[in-house]
Amino acid sequence: MNLFRIVYVSRAAGSVADGLLPLIDIIGVSDRNNRRDHLTGALLRHEGYFIQAIEGARVDLDRLMARLRQDRRHDGLRILSERAVEQRRFGDWAMVRLDAPPAATTFLEQHLDAPDAGARAEALLIEASRSMAVAP
Repeated sequence: MNLFRIVYVSRAAGSVADGLLPLIDIIGVSDRNNRRDHLTGALLRHEGYFIQAIEGARVDLDRLMARLRQDRRHDGLRILSERAVEQRRFGDWAMVRLDAPPAATTFLEQHLDAPDAGARAEALLIEASRSMAVAP
């Protein structure tokens, strides 16, 4: 199977911007749907933004992105990077919520519109995911 990874940012809307229960609901539903669709990924919410990486087959990612564009819990969805990858970076999780590392604020304030925003966002998600690594 050819794998792709999409990294996007969007602005959280309503209670999802800072409420814990709406975020837990998103993670639960996403985990279930992503398992069904063989997608993996990580979601970080910080200062009213979502930063997410999602991986899988192109057709499954396209269906997910169509649903996400219609989802009223966020707006301003902007794809930062979209590329073929050889292996999953977030393969341990159908969907995991990550805590924002200190660099998240700097990314949102200074690098969101940079030409390399996709690579920076992916690095941010990788950094945040290190605390979630499963011990052997």
